[in-house]
Amino acid sequence: MDPIAFKIGPFAVHWYGILIGLGVLAAFFLGLREGKRRGYNLELFYDLIIYGVPAGIIGARLYYVIFRWEVYSDNPIRALYIWEGGLAIHGALIAAVIVGIFVTRYYKVNFWDIADIAAPGIILAQAIGRWGNYVNQEAYGYETDLPWAMYIDGAYRHPTFLYESIWNLLVFAFLLWLRRKKFIKTGEVFLAYLSLYSFGRFFIEGLRTDSLMLGPIRVAQLVSVLTIIGSITLIIYRRKAQVK
Repeated sequence: MDPIAFKIGPFAVHWYGILIGLGVLAAFFLGLREGKRRGYNLELFYDLIIYGVPAGIIGARLYYVIFRWEVYSDNPIRALYIWEGGLAIHGALIAAVIVGIFVTRYYKVNFWDIADIAAPGIILAQAIGRWGNYVNQEAYGYETDLPWAMYIDGAYRHPTFLYESIWNLLVFAFLLWLRRKKFIKTGEVFLAYLSLYSFGRFFIEGLRTDSLMLGPIRVAQLVSVLTIIGSITLIIYRRKAQVK
């Protein structure tokens, strides 16, 4: 596919941006619907989008550029060319959580409850956004002769963006089921999202050829392990502390 969907005069609109935008809209409307059902002031969700999306994009790009600085050091202005790809979801999540903490404090509502509302939409947005990697011919895996291999960059390769998109959709369906269960405590849907996404990402990352590296370690795998440990620890701690 041509990475450019269409042009308006001299401005090119890229499929990468369109797909990310669709994912954000899907997450927003899902969150808005659930927030309305729970009786929240819907202005809260508009503020989360207004501040969270720019912060998420900046965080995702900054995270990626930091670990790929050798690519941008000679021409730092390229760090602004997000349409070329190169957004790290972990950077986006860190920025989004920080924004979420500030916004929920401003509205004097429980951060964990809002995080639970947002979690299914976030993973759905990730599932949609991964197809932007396909259009940009990035985030693919090693060569393989498996029947579902895709022809990318001159060879048949693991379509790791597809693997992650499918995994994210499965997690999305599970989270929708989970948040209706009475045994779930506030915050546990969000923590389940973090741990389940990280579980899938750990294995999928091992197949990728473009991983961000910290010496010999794949950054996403390291972050995934730490996230799983942290999420499970928080669930155990909050249950022992009888947090509602």
